Amino acid sequence: MTEKNLHANPSKSRTPRHRAREFALQGLYQWLLNNEDVNTISTHIRQAHGFDKADAEHFNALLYGAIKDVARLRAGLAPLIDRQITELSPIEHAALLIGAFELQNHVEIPYRVVINEAVELTKSFGGIDGHKYVNGVLDKFAAKVRNTEISANKKS
Repeated sequence: MTEKNLHANPSKSRTPRHRAREFALQGLYQWLLNNEDVNTISTHIRQAHGFDKADAEHFNALLYGAIKDVARLRAGLAPLIDRQITELSPIEHAALLIGAFELQNHVEIPYRVVINEAVELTKSFGGIDGHKYVNGVLDKFAAKVRNTEISANKKS
């Protein structure tokens, strides 16, 4: 599976929050591959072209939060995936961490939005069918952590 250019300029039509997710994905990718210090990664990414149009607060929440909670997030995802976490592509892994973190910690964002954003990130940066995998895993994860919200949506 080949990864698309991680340093592609964010699209001009993206919202500040989506841009924050794109940059957080890049930061998590870098962290997963190089195990670099999160502050070093954050400083580097903040200097990237287009970061000024991103929601910097949400970027911080995602990057620092996903790394801080990585053990808990991986534990929640592990029963839902068909292989070891270490066997996931770094893009799928990062998108799943972002999605799982948002599902658990940002209940103000509808679960469908969280899943769609993770799928879009995987489509933009990942391999051919990675987005389908991310969608399936996060659907199952959402059913675990957002059951009340999902049940309410089904009734309406």
